[in-house]
Amino acid sequence: MLLEHRGQAPRIDPSAYVAPNATLCGDVTVGPGCRVLFGAVVTAEGGPVRLGADCIVMENAVVRGTPKDPVDVGDHVLIGPTAYLTGCTIADDVFLATGTRVFNGARIGARSEVRINAVVHLRTVLAPDTTVPIGWVAVGDPAQLFSPERHDEIWAVQRELDFPGYVFGLERSDTLMPEMTTRYGRALATHRDDRELPS
Repeated sequence: MLLEHRGQAPRIDPSAYVAPNATLCGDVTVGPGCRVLFGAVVTAEGGPVRLGADCIVMENAVVRGTPKDPVDVGDHVLIGPTAYLTGCTIADDVFLATGTRVFNGARIGARSEVRINAVVHLRTVLAPDTTVPIGWVAVGDPAQLFSPERHDEIWAVQRELDFPGYVFGLERSDTLMPEMTTRYGRALATHRDDRELPS
């Protein structure tokens, strides 16, 4: 499904393949030789998404651009099944395995591997040739790598990255969730005006 969002329509190189039940929404550029497979969602939520040449977006992956952080994916990148990327920059020749999560403002260097169910957190910078092991968490700039049971150490770095402030412009408080869902809900309501395009 191709959707025009906020007056922007996806652009797909003629040599690319987009599965019939994938969704491309808004200011999305799909480069030459790309493959966007079944159930994948590539959506420009106020910020563009660019897939370079020969990228593969596997089944049910989500790639989401944001107003503060567009998504820019280099060439020869594989985004695994059920991966979730939002507002991040991915250099060339990167492997993002099944179930990986890459958050707003993150930057992943060339030839890096983020293995199954690993997380690259908000505003985290992975140097080229970095491997994040299965299920581990990368956090900080430069990135520190932690196994998931080291939550207190992860939080010590993550807290300073200020997820609600950076992503939503809100302070942590007792009213964070009502404020965040109201504000984010207003932004997402712009999809009511999307227009389906012929594929």
